[in-house]
Amino acid sequence: MRQMRIGVLAGLFLAAGVLAWAGARLWDTVGTLPSVPVAAPVVLGVIATVLFATALSMRARLAAQRQREQDAKGVDPLMAARAVVLGQASAYVSALVAGMYGGFGLFLVIDGLDYATRRQQAVYALLAVIAGWLVIGAALFLERVLKLPDDENDPRSPAS
Repeated sequence: MRQMRIGVLAGLFLAAGVLAWAGARLWDTVGTLPSVPVAAPVVLGVIATVLFATALSMRARLAAQRQREQDAKGVDPLMAARAVVLGQASAYVSALVAGMYGGFGLFLVIDGLDYATRRQQAVYALLAVIAGWLVIGAALFLERVLKLPDDENDPRSPAS
């Protein structure tokens, strides 16, 4: 399994942001803009919390296992792999969603925040972007917690 790269996530964020900004600009010429749902930052925040809690739980289990504590609950390798895949998928989707809300929010700020509705939508978009990056941070932390050490004897290992 490949490790996530921040550059790829940032590229997805920027591409989605540019497309969302252009789409919002086009949509605004036709009529009213769609609104940013209040639930967007909330859902992303819940996902970030779940990923972060999973990472903390796995880290504590692995530390207890390394210290050979009695009654230490081990980490099932399949469960760890599933957690990493969930984290990676969440990070990639979150980069796209945060970019989309970032582009939309940027359009609202550039277009002007004269109306209370637009100001409110810009705040929701900003909160969604922040929550999206929290998801990415939690996924990267989870991936780091569950990363296997490199094998120096393996010729295919990146360490050699």
